[in-house]
Amino acid sequence: MPDHVYRIIEVAGSSENSIEDAIRNAVARASRTLRQVGWFEVVQTRGHVEDGKVAHFQVILKVGFTLEDC
Repeated sequence: MPDHVYRIIEVAGSSENSIEDAIRNAVARASRTLRQVGWFEVVQTRGHVEDGKVAHFQVILKVGFTLEDC
């Protein structure tokens, strides 16, 4: 198995429904722009409250993708 080198970026995802949907939204969007996305790590979780209820969930993710050989 060859060695791999990864690039790591941070992205934010949001959802009105759940933290899990916010994660899925962020990973799906990153995967449309980046090739070889291999993993993610949730580094922050927060939300927006309106009228005493959760209106949005937001997550900050580190997303790792494999750098391609030249």
